[in-house]
Amino acid sequence: MSSTSSSTLSSLGVGSGIDANSIITQLMAIERRPIAQLQSAASDLDTKLSTYGKVQSYVDTLGTAAKALNDPALWRAMSASSSDSTSLGVTAADGATAGSYSVQVGTLAAAQMTAGTAVASTTTAIGQGTLHIDIGSWAADNSSFTPKSGSTTVDIDIGPGEDTLQAIRDKINAKTDLGVRASIVNDATGARLVLQSTTTGVANGFRVQVSDDDGNDADASGLSRLSYDPANGAAVATRSQAAANASATINGLTVQSATNTLSDVIDGVTLTLTKPTTSPVTVSVSANTASMRSAITSFVKAYNDLMSNLRTQTAYNADSKTGGPLQGDQTALSIQRQVRMAFSAESSASSVFARASDLGLTLQKDGSISTSSSKLDAALTKPSELQKFFTASGTGSVGIGLAQRVNTLTAALLGTDGAITSREDGLRKLKTLNSDRQQQLEDRASATEARLRKQYQALDTNMARLTSLSNYVSQQITNWNKA
Repeated sequence: MSSTSSSTLSSLGVGSGIDANSIITQLMAIERRPIAQLQSAASDLDTKLSTYGKVQSYVDTLGTAAKALNDPALWRAMSASSSDSTSLGVTAADGATAGSYSVQVGTLAAAQMTAGTAVASTTTAIGQGTLHIDIGSWAADNSSFTPKSGSTTVDIDIGPGEDTLQAIRDKINAKTDLGVRASIVNDATGARLVLQSTTTGVANGFRVQVSDDDGNDADASGLSRLSYDPANGAAVATRSQAAANASATINGLTVQSATNTLSDVIDGVTLTLTKPTTSPVTVSVSANTASMRSAITSFVKAYNDLMSNLRTQTAYNADSKTGGPLQGDQTALSIQRQVRMAFSAESSASSVFARASDLGLTLQKDGSISTSSSKLDAALTKPSELQKFFTASGTGSVGIGLAQRVNTLTAALLGTDGAITSREDGLRKLKTLNSDRQQQLEDRASATEARLRKQYQALDTNMARLTSLSNYVSQQITNWNKA
């Protein structure tokens, strides 16, 4: 506001002696009452929008819980247990066949390992030449070696400056597809180059032949100290571990595997062998009722959370004589009714369970659901019927599963033209109209205040002029009387 305007306002009433500012303030307070009412209504609209945002979140959570129950993978999930998990681990894939198996672990799969003769240090030069490495299997007495089908001999040339244990180790490990890895072990006699198959199993052993630059490919000096070829009399390196398959018996049947993981002997079940056993281990495979229970519990919680929120927001407190933000809101009340009906409806989807109470989910007077653990435990022994009860999508409303009904309902409520979306859009439009009306009334109030101030300013000016004239007349009369 300019200084001139401030001066005019502050001097208003000086000429007339009337407290015009106070009168205008009181008149404007009356003028602005509709604006205050609109502001209060706007605050209520904001509260309703915020409340519906929470309702939307609760409905979305319920829909997500219903989708989890509708997922066929939930009902195909299997769990497996081992009576001796330190010797035998077990996992079951979805759809595995339920059953009990007696498993005894005989031997574990192993990788071949050889150690060359010891040298003074890792930087000692041992000789040049070429290493010829093959992957394959050895006869039980090492009298013959059979290369693995599809494999080829890998030649590793060891030239000048490359013949220390460190350098040879690095050249071997640079061959990532070799099937053998190298490391250096230091023992009491010195440093040794240790070679080990990268994969367990009889067929993944290896043979090391050497073309030694010293002319002797089978002695304990030069590069030939790394050779392992007993079938041809060149076994300078020592084999500390032979390649071996894992072996076990399952229900009396002998099985073998190149690895300690058996994934193709029991349909859908993976066995992990960790150590031999002296007695049979019991492996049990059954439906994963724990995950089913968890999904049902999450569904019930999502339902209860939504209904509790709606109950609170639509309630009226007789003691405080105040209602919730959505008291009397027909959309909120309709959502309550629809969700409750979807849950309590009877279904013919399952021949065992007709209503939720049959599996221990009982509707209470306040609209919440209570869960009977014992009845739910009993229901979980019939997972196929539970699946039908929740997920069936048959014809007619009675043939539709509970989770299907709830999933369809929540999707409809949250859809583009759904009840919640439409109600929120309606509240936003009311808020826009409210804001526009507030601005109109603000403009009118500003115009009214300007008009009143102009009128009182004119009154002030006229009163000041009349007062001045009255004072002049009084002065003249006084002078006449003196004369």
